Amino acid sequence: MKPKFKKSLPFRGWFYFRMGWSTYFAFIFSAVNTLVVTYYLAIDNVPLLKDVFPSFVGYALTLIIIGVPLLVLFGWMHYKKSQAYSSEQDITVESSPYFFKLPKGWQREVTAPFQLIVLELMEKIVKNEKLSEDDKKEIERLRKDLKKLMEGGTVGK
Repeated sequence: MKPKFKKSLPFRGWFYFRMGWSTYFAFIFSAVNTLVVTYYLAIDNVPLLKDVFPSFVGYALTLIIIGVPLLVLFGWMHYKKSQAYSSEQDITVESSPYFFKLPKGWQREVTAPFQLIVLELMEKIVKNEKLSEDDKKEIERLRKDLKKLMEGGTVGK
């Protein structure tokens, strides 16, 4: 089910703006700013460092060649080797209402009804009851929905 687009448009726009700003503009701007400030305020004024990095382009390329792999390593360590990422995910789970209820979409439309009907059918088997016509129709509807999902289609509204 799609959200009420007109009501959520300002919030969706705000979210996309923040993602674009923080992920792309602010990141690139701050990286260039850091390179310029460190070169022209620190390296340009220290003769020993000026001998090592005589030009801004050489300094920037050196930092990029060393910095990018180093930052990739730090990012990998953040996700794979430290408790920081798992702590962030714990907080996300604790604060998100969608971790404690079925989200809209295939889980609510197909998976949960499928699990419920399996439970009900198991109960009927234990009680030696026959399937009703409604049971058969529901099983067929869920079968079609599952096939549609497996083929990459969508279900629900």
